[in-house]
Formats: sequence, C-alpha cells, structure tokens
Amino acid sequence: MKIYHSVKEIDVGRDMWQTLKESTKPIVMYGMGNGADKILAVFSEKGIEVSDFFASDGFVRHQIFHNKTVMSYAEICEKYDDFIIVVSFGTQLPEVLANIYRLDGERELYIPDVPVVNDGELFDLEFFERHRDEFERVCDMLADDLSKQTFCDVILYRLTGKLEYLRRHTVTNDDVMGRILDTKNYRYTADLGAYNGDSIRELYGFAPELSRVVAFEPDARTYKKLTAFAESAPYEIKAYNFAAWDKDVTLEFTAGGNRNSTLIGSDALKTGAKIKTVTASRLDSVYSGECDYIKYDVEGAEYEALIGSRETIDREHPQLLVSLYHRSEDLYRLPLLVKAMGYDKLYLRRYEYVPAWDLNLLAVK
Repeated sequence: MKIYHSVKEIDVGRDMWQTLKESTKPIVMYGMGNGADKILAVFSEKGIEVSDFFASDGFVRHQIFHNKTVMSYAEICEKYDDFIIVVSFGTQLPEVLANIYRLDGERELYIPDVPVVNDGELFDLEFFERHRDEFERVCDMLADDLSKQTFCDVILYRLTGKLEYLRRHTVTNDDVMGRILDTKNYRYTADLGAYNGDSIRELYGFAPELSRVVAFEPDARTYKKLTAFAESAPYEIKAYNFAAWDKDVTLEFTAGGNRNSTLIGSDALKTGAKIKTVTASRLDSVYSGECDYIKYDVEGAEYEALIGSRETIDREHPQLLVSLYHRSEDLYRLPLLVKAMGYDKLYLRRYEYVPAWDLNLLAVK
C-alpha cells in the first residue's frame, strides 16, 4: 500500500459514510455504550441501518441495546453469510487489538472516527475538502517524514475507516520521550489534564531531574487521586482542581471520574451526563518561574489551554506535547496555532490505539 507524505496526493473519491450507506450487506456493530451511541447518531443522520450488535464473548449476556439483543460473534456468523463489522469503541489493550486485527482479516471492517467531544464536527469528505488548504499547510511544515506519513495516514483513516492506515506508523513512548523531547533535562513542568498522576509518573521515568510539576485536573474525584499521588511523589506537585482555559471563569463540566470528563458545549446537555461547575483557569494565572515542558490533554479544550499558556510559552519557550484527537479541527488548528507561537520544529507521533487516539503534536524550539 502506498505511503503518503503529502496531503496533495490524497484523493479517496468517497468516504466511509458513503460506502456504508451504499452497501447492500448487513451492518453489524461490535460494541455498545457511549461510542456506539455517537456512531448511531451519525448513522441516523446519514440514513445508515444497523442490523445487529455483538460483543466480545466475555461481555455477551444477551442484553438489549437499542432494542436489539446483543449477540456473540459466533451467533452473528450463524445468522449472516456475509456482513460488515463496524467497531464502536476505543482500546489500546493488546488482547482486544489482536481480536480486532483478526476480525479485519476475516470480514469487511470499518472503525468510524467520531469526535470525542459532544459538540465536535464530523470528519467526513466534505469537512476534509473544506479544510484541505489548512491540512496541506500543516503537512508541509512538519519536521520529518514519519510526521508527514502519520498525518496523512490519520486523514486517510478518518475518511475511509480502514484499520490498515492505523497500523503502519505507531511508535512507543521511548520514541517520543527519549528521542524527540529533551526529557533528561526537564526540571520544571506543567501537566494540563493530569488525571490521577499517571502521566506525571510516566514522565518521571524519563526525567530524573524533575523537581516541580504544576498539575490541572478538573474532575473532583480524579483530583483526589491526584492529590493522594502528589503526597508520596519524590518531587513537588502543585495540584489544582482546575480546567485549563483561556481565561479565569467558572464553566459547566461533565463529571465522569474518568478521562472522558469534558467542558461542555450546548449539545452535551443532551447526553444525560452529570453536569457540574468547575473553576477554569489560565496556566499563566498560577505558573511562575522556569518551565521546561507543558503537556496538554484536556479533552477538547487544547486550543483555549494553549492561549491561556501564552505568557509562559513566550517567556520560557517550553517544549510542548499537545493532544490532537479530541476534535476534527484539532488536526490543523492546533499545529497552526503552535507554529504561530514561534515553534520551528513540529513532530507528529501516535501510539497504538483504535481508533486514531493518542495522537500528539510535539513542539520544540
């Protein structure tokens, strides 16, 4: 299969949504839950019908999901001679990935990419063509061939839903922390979207000189875990129960106690999630002194969080790691913003994950 290093070469003709709508095969969905609900909402808008649902063997209890009995894969194979599989959940677990890879070899399989946030715009062929110029600009300014390939592969995956584009460019944490970022010299850092401290702990494995971390975590339950971790850490952690934003305000927030907790737009009120208020703050409002590195993984608020860090960035020129997968527009809007902030070396790296999550922009001055 051809490897692309330029967006100008991408020409798919039609996207996955058109392919599924025009297919005459039964469509069965693998998985249930929030991811399936989001995909089914798009299916409803585009007139795509799902014939049945199935789950991994350990999760099959013949429960009812969207008025259909959830089946096993073996039962699906007994019912249909030929069918299309649509994967509706995200995973990085090796055993689950291996099963998806196996199914991809047996059947026609698609993995739709829908925005992680509830008010995000769908990445379809119309969206891509509308923003093709921005995508071309970003691809052209990336620092190496693997970044360009990753960028093109993610676009091709989002358009086609095909797994093959996700399997040929992934890297390990050593490739990111040990080769691109200068982690061995980090002393002062900020972690926006710190969760329970797992990313700080991971960073410390590459940054033995780490001295101080300023950490934001908006979810109250997760923040308690973060503060418990901070008490035993061999470096200082200044933890704030804040959401990273571009101004100091109070915002509404979907509190789930997990990584999917997000600041909300108006559409999020339709999801039935628990809505709470949270203090939102600029990093610049609480950070002073030296800064070597900032991580942004703030569930769709990365653009605002970057703006809220502008003074620290201009003063200290820290290296950046920015998540690019929560919103469709993140793939072009965030690199263009970071470039405008004066970063001349931009890399794109992605860890093994289905769908195209764990996609990060690495910025070095």
